[in-house]
Amino acid sequence: MTVASLRKEQAAPAADDLPMSGGVTLPAIPNEEAAAGRKLPQVKLPSGRLLFEAFWPPAAGILGFIGVWALLAPMVQTSLGALPGPGDVWDAFKGLMVEFSAARAEALAAEASGQTYSGPPTFIDQILTSLKTVAMGFILASLIAVPLGLVAGMSKRFNAAINPLIQIMRPISPLAWLPIVTMVVSASVTSDDPTLPKSFVISAIVVMMCSLWPTLINTAVGTASIDKDLINVGRVLKLGWFARLTKLVLPASLPYIFTGMRLSLGVGWMVLIAAEMLAQNPGLGKFVWDEFQNGNEKSLARIMVAVVVIGLIGVMLDRIMMAIQAVASRNRTV
Repeated sequence: MTVASLRKEQAAPAADDLPMSGGVTLPAIPNEEAAAGRKLPQVKLPSGRLLFEAFWPPAAGILGFIGVWALLAPMVQTSLGALPGPGDVWDAFKGLMVEFSAARAEALAAEASGQTYSGPPTFIDQILTSLKTVAMGFILASLIAVPLGLVAGMSKRFNAAINPLIQIMRPISPLAWLPIVTMVVSASVTSDDPTLPKSFVISAIVVMMCSLWPTLINTAVGTASIDKDLINVGRVLKLGWFARLTKLVLPASLPYIFTGMRLSLGVGWMVLIAAEMLAQNPGLGKFVWDEFQNGNEKSLARIMVAVVVIGLIGVMLDRIMMAIQAVASRNRTV
């Protein structure tokens, strides 16, 4: 094909673009070859070997731990009998699920008859109560820690002013805060039917007071370690304090902020279980303490179920924060 023929083909109008009567031109309809030429973005899946290499070490570790647990559990004697093995814990978990299903059926029957279900909370109810409490405490801690950390990172004087207070209050145990918070909340909430139960408020405040420090410290460190050239660019552009904070400082310190929030969430989850156990507030901590007070072999297996569930929920919360951090980092780089 010569250059002249190419020019002739380019100059010739397509049949679909020819004007109709009345001077109306129809848009060209892409033919099947052109449509077939557009390839959708292909997602390359990892090979089976890579998946195997990624999953076999943790799977081997978990199975090895379960095997050692099953082997050594009968040899460990407690005041309530031998330590339950994996099979006993699984049977106890199934029993708790049966109790939950029966309680749900009773609750639905009571609602259908116009009555209110007043049965004791089930294991699932205790889990949901603990999750709600730790979520409230974590949100309150983040709302306080992130702004304070940003200001501390941007102002050396403010950082020097609050640093001694942070170093003093950070090591205080949640068990020391619990009596003080309980007395303050009990004196403040005097209504017979408050919007939020006292036990919920007490546990959430204790979680907040013990979990805000990792977020505050990491936010301050991340803000203070921002590249000085970036700050100078903001000065050259004559950005105001708020614009410099939202457009330069906050996006650059996001990795530090999310790292601190991950640590705070883990600390808050541990603190909550201890606070619920000591204060007898509804939640997984109270469930463990009640089963301990029952003092039988069945209770020991139920306590082990709660221990396993507490660990699994802790891992789940950490993975959720990791996913949120990855999404935020991806959006920041786009």
